[in-house]
Amino acid sequence: MLPIVSISLNDDIINDINKLQKDLGFSGRSEIVRAGLRSILAEQKQRESLHGELSALLLIIHQERDDDQVTNMRHDYEEIITTHLHSKIDIDRCVEVFLLKGDAELIRSMTKNFQTNKKLDHVKLITM
Repeated sequence: MLPIVSISLNDDIINDINKLQKDLGFSGRSEIVRAGLRSILAEQKQRESLHGELSALLLIIHQERDDDQVTNMRHDYEEIITTHLHSKIDIDRCVEVFLLKGDAELIRSMTKNFQTNKKLDHVKLITM
């Protein structure tokens, strides 16, 4: 028998999962959660395999009220940030685009710190 992991989700996430199940034809909510976890694990394995000097793009979406979170965290990585763009998406959300160049370990560290910040809505690393 497979181990069971229980999680608590708010109504918004449940509604999104139900929509995904219908739109994408998943057999159940558990399948959606498993697919999401497989995706996260694949991204992590890809990041772990990065080494040496590289270029990357880091995209972040967050609520405008959390601008200070991004600003404070960004200062720790100024040595690898070659370009930083900030733009409002709508009335209360922003997108941050960081063009990065430097040691893969620092890029992994920056990505991890942003991804684990619960105030940020979406963080995506794209390596070049």
